[in-house]
Amino acid sequence: MSDSGRKKPPLVAEKRYGKGPAKKAAPKRKAAPKKTARKRAAPKRAAKKRNPIVAFFLNIIGWIWRVIWAFTWRIGLVVGIVIGLAVSYFYMTLPEVEDLLDGRARGSVTLLDRDDQVFAWRGDQFGGAVTAETISEHLKNAVVATEDKRFYRHIGVSPRGVASAIRINVQEGRSPLSGHGGSTITQQTAKLLCLGVPFDADIWETEAAYVRDCRQSSLWRKIKEAIYAMAMETKYTKDEILSVYLNRAYMGGGAYGAEAATQRYFGKPAANANPAESAMLAGLLTKPSTLAPTANLKRSQDRAATVLRLMNEQRYLTDEETAYWQNNPATLSDAAAESAGGYFADWVMSTGPEFFTRNTTEDVILKTTFDGRIQQAAEDGLAWVFENKVREGSKAQAAVVVMSADGAVRAMVGGRETKVSGAFNRAVQAKRQTGSAFKPFVYATALERGGHYDDRVLDEPYCQTIPGSGEWCPKNYTGKYYGEVTLAFALQNSLNIPAVKVSEKAGRENVRTVAEMFGIESDLAAGPALALGASESSLVEMTGAYAGILNGGSSVTPYGLVELRLLGDDEPLMGTGGGIGERVISDAASRELVWMMEKVVSEGTGGRAKIDGWQVAGKTGTTQAARDAWFIGFTNEYVAGVWMGYDDNTPLTGVTGGGLPAEIFRETMTRVHEGIEPRPLPAFVPKPQQRAPQTRQRQGQNLEGVVNGILRDIFGGN
Repeated sequence: MSDSGRKKPPLVAEKRYGKGPAKKAAPKRKAAPKKTARKRAAPKRAAKKRNPIVAFFLNIIGWIWRVIWAFTWRIGLVVGIVIGLAVSYFYMTLPEVEDLLDGRARGSVTLLDRDDQVFAWRGDQFGGAVTAETISEHLKNAVVATEDKRFYRHIGVSPRGVASAIRINVQEGRSPLSGHGGSTITQQTAKLLCLGVPFDADIWETEAAYVRDCRQSSLWRKIKEAIYAMAMETKYTKDEILSVYLNRAYMGGGAYGAEAATQRYFGKPAANANPAESAMLAGLLTKPSTLAPTANLKRSQDRAATVLRLMNEQRYLTDEETAYWQNNPATLSDAAAESAGGYFADWVMSTGPEFFTRNTTEDVILKTTFDGRIQQAAEDGLAWVFENKVREGSKAQAAVVVMSADGAVRAMVGGRETKVSGAFNRAVQAKRQTGSAFKPFVYATALERGGHYDDRVLDEPYCQTIPGSGEWCPKNYTGKYYGEVTLAFALQNSLNIPAVKVSEKAGRENVRTVAEMFGIESDLAAGPALALGASESSLVEMTGAYAGILNGGSSVTPYGLVELRLLGDDEPLMGTGGGIGERVISDAASRELVWMMEKVVSEGTGGRAKIDGWQVAGKTGTTQAARDAWFIGFTNEYVAGVWMGYDDNTPLTGVTGGGLPAEIFRETMTRVHEGIEPRPLPAFVPKPQQRAPQTRQRQGQNLEGVVNGILRDIFGGN
């Protein structure tokens, strides 16, 4: 019987003997939210422990790098801002490109000969403004190929070019900024513009000092130059910059700019320059004075061959074109090749007004009396004598002047070196004792005062007491005395004692006056030695004085300038600065003196000056100890003077005026008179009835009387 109505569970272990009755499932609990499980990291390998010393230095290097970087970008930013401001400043100061094309401080002087042909240039030549578009394409390419092959790609400066230049300078043992500059065309143009700083006479004493300052190569100057170049690149186009460069660059021979240089060397405009000429011009830009073709044509042609190679490498010329122009190099125009008349041009420049010649700011044209043919004759005659008659290695010098009877100078040689400019001109600048070349003025005075060629003077020992100097006793060159001689005999044999006596009789002051009126402006000696040429004079003065004798006795002022005008003007500003002046001696006295001087050449000391087919009159001159030797003479057409000596007054050895100077005269005048029909001198012909009978009888007492008698028989009545 049970105590209750519930059925008791069986007294057996659950599941002990198999599957028991299903256990009532317990009510499910609400699952707690799952926690996101962290992904457990894979176990790390044990880190390799760094060397503490290495770590220390790496940390220091890293710190230094961070500091450097921090400063670098900040400094770079500041520098960039400063450069930008500097470029902006220069940009605002740059003028219009047209104002930069002609940068000369002086004007040019172009000299024309008597036929209006150019023979010389002086001053700063400028042929007119050209542009990169108007010049020859070959010239443009040659300049870019030579000076800056990356010109059209950089911003005014070329870091690669600067680095390369520094490397070359260091390798060649120079400082980094000396020698090669690595400058672009833009930088070179900036330098030509002197970074926009104009010449100021209060700051620079001379233009040369100003140019040196503009060309300095300090680091600070290079920095300013680079900034200025970048400003130019911002303001102007590449072709405008190249145009400024092509107009301002010095190209030797006084030529500034491509147009002036092309005209100077080749006689053509820059637009017509062929590849060989273009290469030669571009080659001048590095060393214009040294490489100028007028200084050394072969060296200039060699440089041009290198430029042609560069043009070929940069594909401006084909291989065939390069080979052709290298085998056919540029040559000079006739005017440039001659380089004639350097001494003459310098002399004319010195005689013209300074503000239109040496210091001109204008472009001036000078028409002159110069004759290139006669100049060549003088140079050839001088060279021939020195090559054939003078010992090799002699340092003796010589000068030659040829002029017309009115004083128009046709040729001038101021020394043995003839292709020069700005050299010492011995024909003009040297003042030397004239010796017996002065004697014609002694006899001119005597003739003007009533004397005649056959007046007598006693040649015998003669002395004078000179106050303060004692006794002075002149002697003849031969050391002999000839007794009673005529004036003509005394002059043709250059006797000293008769010359002194004639001078003293005619009046020493009168002789001085006649010589000065004939154009000898140098101080004349005050004592009796005046008659023997103790005074100093220049060759051009003496030759001009002899021209006065030839033209009938009127004074002459030697001149070379015919007219001066400005380029572009038709009317001259001034005309001839010399010519025939007032009469000094009568025409009759002049003709008699010419006759006497003709005897010097035909029968006396000037025999070596004879010219086949021509009558020649002249006078020799040799100074004390033979320090100077002269011959001055003339034909009916031209007067020529020759001086020979040493610059340091060393005595000549075995040379007198009747020797080498007379031969130089002959060689020069023979060439001058080629092709000219001979004409007699304007001299009188003595007639027997001109003098008293007793004079004719006395003429037979010496050689002169015999000679004169023969001449009268030949020329009597003519």
